[in-house]
Amino acid sequence: TNMDFKTNKPIYQQIIDFCFSNILAGNWTAGNRVPSVRELSIQLAVNSHTVLKAYEYLQAEEIIVPRRGLGFFLVEDAGAKVLAAKREEFYETTLHEVFEQMKMLGITIDDVVEKLKEIEN
Repeated sequence: TNMDFKTNKPIYQQIIDFCFSNILAGNWTAGNRVPSVRELSIQLAVNSHTVLKAYEYLQAEEIIVPRRGLGFFLVEDAGAKVLAAKREEFYETTLHEVFEQMKMLGITIDDVVEKLKEIEN
């Protein structure tokens, strides 16, 4: 799967998001090896230095750990860490943008709750 690059986010951050999605979807599982920098750069058709930058971030956040000669492995609580990071991003970025749009369009929280009930039925 190639990535559909958005201009508003640096590519390495989009790669982090790609990794997060794989972790949350259960494609990458705790304790197991994740694709190598080279494998992922080929899969996503991006420069390996960009993937390395993303992996350095994941390592700094203790989501992946290197094992000499074996590659990078997902830590046991990677899922919980990713979930916490994605929730924080949702509240700080996504929800903020949604509220801005709602304000501009004159949509209230009640309108949204009503729409949610429609969708759930």
